Amino acid sequence: MIEQVLIKNYKSIRDLSLPLNRLNVLIGSNGAGKSNFISFFELIKAIYEQRFGSYTLSKGGIDNLLYHGRKKSASIEGLIDFDNTNAFFFEIKPAQSNKGYLENTGDYFNCYQSKIKDYPQWNKTLWDSAVEESSLAYNTKWRAAYLRTYLKSFMVYHFHDTSFTSPMRGDCNINDNECLRDNGSNLAAYLYYLMQNDEKAFRFIEGVVRSVAPYFKCFKLRPDANNNNKIRLEWEEKDTDMYLDGYSFSDGTLRFIALATLLLQPKMPEVIIIDEPELGLHPAAINKLAEMVKSASVKSQIILSTQSTNLVNCFDVDDIIVVDRAGSQSVFRHLSSDELKKWMDDYNLTISDLWEKNMIGGQL
Repeated sequence: MIEQVLIKNYKSIRDLSLPLNRLNVLIGSNGAGKSNFISFFELIKAIYEQRFGSYTLSKGGIDNLLYHGRKKSASIEGLIDFDNTNAFFFEIKPAQSNKGYLENTGDYFNCYQSKIKDYPQWNKTLWDSAVEESSLAYNTKWRAAYLRTYLKSFMVYHFHDTSFTSPMRGDCNINDNECLRDNGSNLAAYLYYLMQNDEKAFRFIEGVVRSVAPYFKCFKLRPDANNNNKIRLEWEEKDTDMYLDGYSFSDGTLRFIALATLLLQPKMPEVIIIDEPELGLHPAAINKLAEMVKSASVKSQIILSTQSTNLVNCFDVDDIIVVDRAGSQSVFRHLSSDELKKWMDDYNLTISDLWEKNMIGGQL
């Protein structure tokens, strides 16, 4: 589990030290910095997978990642503490071009399991110095292996694209089933894999989909008759024998199927990061989504951002992290049930009431 995240000079985040819980729900206005925090994990995944150079260029260059550009910030620094045992750290500096390089990457190892987060006092290992890409993914030392367990699971899930050209609706490679991809492009292949290898989990996902889409009967997954290497999201509707595939699902139903598959899969990632999962969902589906998120948080650490008052009301006060803009930087703050209990009890207010009335921040 991620115990704490430290970020300096990344996008709108000037200087952040944020402890995390098993379940973390980020709320805030547009532009407050929720998505920047979420994208920080994409950056780390790119570093781990030796895609830092291409990732930087895909985001418009290093100046778009630095807080107010290189004239304001000399480097980006990050640290993630796992289980208060190992902490992965890195520093990124801008090159003369629009690229950046890794000034250093490494880890701190707390062999004494101290509860005091004084990382410089931990044992330190430097993996890389002044390199274009990190060597962590191929390092054979056991401490690197410990970090890889977490870093390889850093995937930010965006199931926003449910357009007619969405990869979730069309064909995919039937063998692309190691894990559910961040955009759901291999949804059919991954469900087919579950059907073949864990029917109980597969049938449970079907049942949850039926609970929000009563017309849905079951999936009808099979290799393409003309190309056994391909598969698509075929399904059956109740009381009809029509041919139906991914193009027949509504946007909300398709997005819910991807979310249900992610949160109900039998082999959960160490960390699940979801950006605004409520988009396009019916209120009943949002309640079901919250149930799945809370259930999944028993096995995986959950980090999600939302602007849905309905979804926020499904969680406890201690799960909420409010994101605001203070001056020109993003500020993150955990809510405390002890502080808000009187307001909520005496005036029968929900978390969303407090949010909408700007009593907890997170508004313009």
